[in-house]
Amino acid sequence: MAAVDLRHQEALSEVVALVAAGTAGTRSALAGATGMSRATVSQRVDTLIAAGLLLDGEPAVAARGRPPLTLRLNPRIGAVCAVDLGATHCRIRLADLGGEPLGETVATIAVADGPEAVLSWVDARLRELLARAGRAPAEVCAISMGVPGPVDFATGTPVRPPIMPGWDGYPIPSFFAGRYDAPVLVDNDVNLMALGEFAHRPGVRHLLYVKVGTGIGCGIVSDGALHRGAAGAAGDIGHVRVPGHEDVPCHCGNTGCIEAVASGGALVATLRAAGCEVASTRDVVRIAGEGNALARRQVRLAGQRLGEVLATAVSFHNPDLIVLGGSLAELHEDLLAEIRGVVYRRALPLATRSLAIETSLLGGRAGVEGAGRLALGHLLSGSGLAGLLRRSTRSARGAGD
Repeated sequence: MAAVDLRHQEALSEVVALVAAGTAGTRSALAGATGMSRATVSQRVDTLIAAGLLLDGEPAVAARGRPPLTLRLNPRIGAVCAVDLGATHCRIRLADLGGEPLGETVATIAVADGPEAVLSWVDARLRELLARAGRAPAEVCAISMGVPGPVDFATGTPVRPPIMPGWDGYPIPSFFAGRYDAPVLVDNDVNLMALGEFAHRPGVRHLLYVKVGTGIGCGIVSDGALHRGAAGAAGDIGHVRVPGHEDVPCHCGNTGCIEAVASGGALVATLRAAGCEVASTRDVVRIAGEGNALARRQVRLAGQRLGEVLATAVSFHNPDLIVLGGSLAELHEDLLAEIRGVVYRRALPLATRSLAIETSLLGGRAGVEGAGRLALGHLLSGSGLAGLLRRSTRSARGAGD
């Protein structure tokens, strides 16, 4: 069995990934999608069923003849933990391998408390979710986490994150290594939001997800794949300099960054200096929504400044869609309208001919959706499938004992 798994690992990965995505749910559909013969498909499906990774499900609807059995991932193979860690919040979702939720928790936290405190809190909440779902820690087969800063994706290490004091160079996967027998994937939070949003946008191939909250960031999907760049810094638009604001300091150490003049944090500082009682981006959203004229004017100015940066990004990347997320996106009548106006006026006409600019469909769930998809994609890849098959084999042996 082990030799077969290694020899056909990539082919098995293709089959199981199509089933997981819902693209091909029967043997005949798999043959059509892959170009393999039905005999070859049946052999590989039988291998995956014998390993416990796939299950035969309900009969499919058929026009005539005997209906074929549908295929599905075995939800009992393991559980996937998705974590969306922001500057002031954390959302954790536990799901089975088929994507069915097993539990979720959302709480206010402070990422500035440092990695040991924050990750210990995440670990404790994950164990609570596992206990409530009747699952053991040994059943966790992947942990995927988004963090609000630049990340070396290969090592899962934050690199000089401006709003994460104490996290620079901290190897996040190492924290979980002794606690769970599972791969740990760490990425920038906005990358995962882009991935989650993209999965709910059929027909879109090129997407920019722009988060405007306490800070500003951008995730890029290019031709259907998440684009991180050479070192994982792609999309870090928050520190693009905006002309005319060279006297405004940014927490990154430079001056005039778009994050320093148009983020939720920047609006809080501006409104407080003007005498408004605001302490957070949520307060800005609240008073602007209530009709505070100064707050609405500052939000519109932020939209214009962000639109200037995004107009350049549109001419450079030529996306089908820009999705606006983050807490300030709730003020779409002011913020989104200004961004649209500037982008459509300033970007190349060819680049905006089929461009849509919209707010997020998923809202605060985009990060955990993307984290879950990143984890499942890794588990079902050619490199990740071997570990999943070993896990399913151990599970089968344990059940037999």
